[in-house]
Amino acid sequence: MEASAFLPVLSELHDAIRSAVVEACETESVEAVSAIADDNDVADTIFAIDKVSEALLHDKLAPHAKRLGGLLLIAEGLPEAGLSLPEDQPRESLKWRVIVDPIDGTRGLMYQKRSAWVLTGVAPNRGPGTTLQDIEFALQTEIPLIKQHLSDVFWATRGQGAHARRFNRLSGATQTLKVTPSRAHSIEQGYAMLTRFFPGARDVLAAMDEELVARVLGAPKAGRAACFEDQYASTGGQLHELMVGHDRFVADLRPLMAPVLRERGLPSAMYCHPYDICTALIAEELGVIVRAANGAPLSVPLDVTTPVAWAGYANASLCAQVEPVLLSILRERRFIEV
Repeated sequence: MEASAFLPVLSELHDAIRSAVVEACETESVEAVSAIADDNDVADTIFAIDKVSEALLHDKLAPHAKRLGGLLLIAEGLPEAGLSLPEDQPRESLKWRVIVDPIDGTRGLMYQKRSAWVLTGVAPNRGPGTTLQDIEFALQTEIPLIKQHLSDVFWATRGQGAHARRFNRLSGATQTLKVTPSRAHSIEQGYAMLTRFFPGARDVLAAMDEELVARVLGAPKAGRAACFEDQYASTGGQLHELMVGHDRFVADLRPLMAPVLRERGLPSAMYCHPYDICTALIAEELGVIVRAANGAPLSVPLDVTTPVAWAGYANASLCAQVEPVLLSILRERRFIEV
């Protein structure tokens, strides 16, 4: 059985999560959906709105697990080592690892500022050594704002390209979407940025962002913005912006700031984790270049704890323009090895 067989099963799951979360946002107050339900040092803060989707993961996947060969389900709120489906099947015999982020972009959604995303990646179960590079199928579904009636869905099978459709939640109609990443050869007059969502080391990230733009584009011109930024606090959302041609370059270097935080006597920050970027395959199938912050392939274990530093370039020309400068800055500042 190929990973593409997961499309109908995961589509049903994503649709159910989208409906449940939108309904919660429509019927509950901002204070209710943004209440903290769980907070720990291992993973991200769990808000009340996150709890809406937890039961759906098991209820929608368990009936199909045996037919699919057995699944190891990986997501926040589940045992850190994953949940076996069927639960009585030996872990080593499970055919697939399914990593899910039921709501990526919780903060923006619960305050009704911006769409969030349901993210899922499917990889053959190769034990604890299974990585992001093993993912063979990925699906990404938009959770829209309550004032928004359209929701986009993207999916891809490795080596077979990517697909997209748009769902009208008022009429129930769907239509095929054709999306294309930016074909620009420069970040000039485009959206390009380093991620700095949260306090702690934003000054360092901002300084590197300024240096990067100056070294790539040269001295600024009076009265003109060389490029722009958009701090979309959702990794799935950032991938979406690259996929559809909105953004040209984005890098999330937060894990590299750990030494800065230690030096300042600050606790570890909130980072991107593998479940946040488990749909990178879709972007790559569209031609987006997604790499580790040091320029290597993005190969991280499929878990809920590993910090992930990554960079995305809308096309090869933009990668050639920006990546050498980014790597040079990171080496000079000793954030990556020379």
